[in-house]
Amino acid sequence: MLRERLGLAGAKDGCSQGECGACNVQVDGRLVASCLVPAATTAGSEVRTVEGLAADGEPSDVQRALAACGAVQCGFCIPGMAMTVHDLLEGNHAPTELETRQALCGNLCRCSGYRGVLDAVREVVAGREAQTAAASDTAGPTPGHAAGTTEEARIPHQAGPGAGGVQPPHTHDGGMA
Repeated sequence: MLRERLGLAGAKDGCSQGECGACNVQVDGRLVASCLVPAATTAGSEVRTVEGLAADGEPSDVQRALAACGAVQCGFCIPGMAMTVHDLLEGNHAPTELETRQALCGNLCRCSGYRGVLDAVREVVAGREAQTAAASDTAGPTPGHAAGTTEEARIPHQAGPGAGGVQPPHTHDGGMA
């Protein structure tokens, strides 16, 4: 649906089984393998593809860092990688290398060796921290982010078939969708 009817060619059909990450998108803010989510179940949902990461026609910091750090090889897996990295950094503003590797374990790449992706995550984190520091030097502390408070880091994962905030859990089967 995304590629053929909506013309959003970023999500690739790699394995059709939710194993490779090439088709990763966010549905209602949750990373999912789009090949496992029937289009009809997303009615009324917000679906964000790699095309939606750009703002005003300019690539996002994640997309720029992936290109600058040599993560883009053949280009097949990189849209899904970009979505995974974006999702990771939405919930975990400073992931460790292990957390980044765990987030990327659902994204298969035959070309890059993942080093460029790991470097790109570090570059984005450093860039965002520098922007935050520069902004706080001129504006003072941000409301709701007092010194010493921390939020629990989140490591994204691909949702199972039909999941991703698209369908409510069934109560009759113990909450399993």
